[in-house]
Amino acid sequence: MKLVADTSGLVSIASTPEARQELLPLLLDSYEVTVPQQVIDELETTAQYDDDHATAASAVLDNKPRLTVATVDLDSTFPLDDGENAVVQLANSLDAPFCYCDEYNRLSLIHASLSATRLVTTPRLLKAFVGGGLISNDTAMELLEGIADVRSWNGNAYVQQATRLFEGTE
Repeated sequence: MKLVADTSGLVSIASTPEARQELLPLLLDSYEVTVPQQVIDELETTAQYDDDHATAASAVLDNKPRLTVATVDLDSTFPLDDGENAVVQLANSLDAPFCYCDEYNRLSLIHASLSATRLVTTPRLLKAFVGGGLISNDTAMELLEGIADVRSWNGNAYVQQATRLFEGTE
């Protein structure tokens, strides 16, 4: 199943050593991950820094042969950066079932811009992995906590609400 991914989601799914070991392979094994060239460019830029995000971007780039990279024409009127613009255009042009993005300050605009594609965030992706029996609920919660720390999501209302997906299940 095709999943179009944005830089933010890919950095999240590889942001901790545990996520790189467990979640990044799950994502790449479970979906045909398609990205616009603009996302590759953003990952390459991010990988040049010396922090957890750079390590995550490098890990994704190390798996570039497992990604489908597409050329996308940008919508000059789209009010977000080239990466989000390209991801939305690509998801819509492919009628992709899923668009993976963790750009929490812009989710409503991205969601509204997608035609028939479902917007998926890291908490939702982890819940899908739990539902598919690929990881346990406890493992998903631990991984999400680590990702939230690295990505500075503590206090983010969306992530706090999404974390409730894991309560009372197992």
